[in-house]
Amino acid sequence: MMTLVKIDKKQWAKGLGALQKAFHLFGPAKEKDYYSFKSLDAGELPEFGFTNSRLSPKALLFPQSDTIIEFSLDEKDDDHHIMKSVEKDNSPRAVLGIRPCDAKAVTLVNLNFDTPEYKDPYWVEALEATTFVGLACDDPRSTCFCTSTGCGPYNEEGLDVLLMDGGDHYLAKVLTDKGKALAEAAGWNTPAGDAGEIDTRKEAAEAKITATVETDNLKNLALMELHSASFWEDIAFACLNCGTCTYTCPTCWCFDLQDEVRGKAGKRMKNWDSCMFPLFTIHTTGHNPRGTKTQRVRQRFMHKLKYFVDKYDTGIMCVGCGRCVSQCPVNIDIRRVCNLMNSYNAAEATCAVNE
Repeated sequence: MMTLVKIDKKQWAKGLGALQKAFHLFGPAKEKDYYSFKSLDAGELPEFGFTNSRLSPKALLFPQSDTIIEFSLDEKDDDHHIMKSVEKDNSPRAVLGIRPCDAKAVTLVNLNFDTPEYKDPYWVEALEATTFVGLACDDPRSTCFCTSTGCGPYNEEGLDVLLMDGGDHYLAKVLTDKGKALAEAAGWNTPAGDAGEIDTRKEAAEAKITATVETDNLKNLALMELHSASFWEDIAFACLNCGTCTYTCPTCWCFDLQDEVRGKAGKRMKNWDSCMFPLFTIHTTGHNPRGTKTQRVRQRFMHKLKYFVDKYDTGIMCVGCGRCVSQCPVNIDIRRVCNLMNSYNAAEATCAVNE
C-alpha cells in the first residue's frame, strides 16, 4: 500500500499533539554541536534541521545498557536468589525523523535478532511496538555513500512513513498499515498530488552523493584468501581500538551480559560490546584468539563486508551513513577498505610478493 498526503506545517504541531495521545514520541534534538534522538515531552517538536544524528536511533530498540533481570541475595526476602525479568514498556511508540539509512540498518540488524531459530524477545517486542517516520535527505554529507549500499536518501525500506520537506509543508508517503494508523491518529489526511515532486527531489539528492564503493565482487572472493590478504596490517596500523566505529555504526549488534551486585541487590545487564576491544574474545584461560590489533580490525571489516554477504546474500552489512568515516580519530575509511577487498586478487598479490 502507498498513499501520499500533504501536511501543512502550520498544522504540524497539532498533529503531533494528537499523536502523543496514542504514541510515545521520539525525535532528534540538538545537544551542544550534535543531534541525538530522545523522548519528546508534551508539546516538544522534533528538530529536523540536522544532517544526521551522532548515534543512530538503534538504541531506542537496542539500548546501549539495558537491565533485563533483577535478583536479591538477601535471605530475608521471600524471593531471594530468584531471577526476575524486568518488565519493559513496549507501548506504541513512534520515531520521528529517522533517516532512510538508519531505517534500513534496522532491517539488517533484524536479520540477526529475529530468525526462525532464535528471536531476541527484547528486540522483537520493541520493534513490533515502533512506527518509523523517516525524513528524506536532501543535503547528504560528503561522507555519505548510501547509494552504493542498496540504500539512498529517499529509500523506503524499514519505514512506515517517509516525510519530504516541501518548504511550507511536508509530503508524507504512507507505506504500511502501521504508517496508515499513525497518519489517521495525527489527522494527516489531505491528499497530495502526483509523486512528480518526490521523484525530482530524489534524483537531485542522489546526484549530490559522490562517494562510492564497489561491492559486486565480494561474494565471489575466496574467504580464506581474503582473510590472509597482506593489506590488513596497513589498514590496522593507525587504529587505536577505541571502538568508536562500532558504537556509532547503526548495524553493529554485538553485546555482552554482565551481572552486577551492590550490597545484596543484583541485576543482569545487556551492554553493547565491540569486536575492536581486546577483551571481546578473551577466554577464561587467558587465551585470546584475536590478541592483536590487526586481527580485530580484520574481523570488523570481514564481518561487515564478507561474512555477512556470504551468510545472508542481501548485500553488505553497511548502509553508507558515513558515521565511522567522519568520527574515526585516525581516519580509517571503510570506503577504502571495501574497495581494497572488492578488487583483491590473491594470484596477483602472490606474484607481487614473489617479484
